[in-house]
Amino acid sequence: MTLSLIAAVSDDGFISTGKGVPWDLPDDRAHFRQYTAGGFLLVGRTTYQEMIGWFTDHRPIILSRDHAFRPEPGHHRVPTVPLALLYAQQEKAQELIVCGGAQTYAAAMPLANKLIVTRVHDRLGEGIAFPPIDPQRWIETSRIEHPADSCHAHAMTFLTYQSQPQRRRRA
Repeated sequence: MTLSLIAAVSDDGFISTGKGVPWDLPDDRAHFRQYTAGGFLLVGRTTYQEMIGWFTDHRPIILSRDHAFRPEPGHHRVPTVPLALLYAQQEKAQELIVCGGAQTYAAAMPLANKLIVTRVHDRLGEGIAFPPIDPQRWIETSRIEHPADSCHAHAMTFLTYQSQPQRRRRA
């Protein structure tokens, strides 16, 4: 099973300044919707609550340790990323796509094998960070440049990364 992270990330490494996505980039939104269509999505509780009403053909799995939290019918809560992967596998998913927020990205990054990153050519200066992309672990496999235009205040680059096989360390 593939565990992917999808995110729009500023040039200085941030996904938000506090609440929601800080950019209105229609082509990035379309890219996100196209990639996640019909998919199993792993989201943190806050991100899930911000996205209520957005899920159409998606299968949301909510990462929350709060056993009292009850998602909408048809949605599923798990306390850990490994349990999210197990649930998605049991449901015959081929891929589990992590959509945020920061704590969910951080918890999933060590287990991920694919990153779908929209690098937004803007600097937020501070905010909620995306986990660093370690060049020793990740190799870029796809890059599509998108200039700023009348509908997009910022240029962006659509990037795909695959995890590299872990190299054995010599003692």
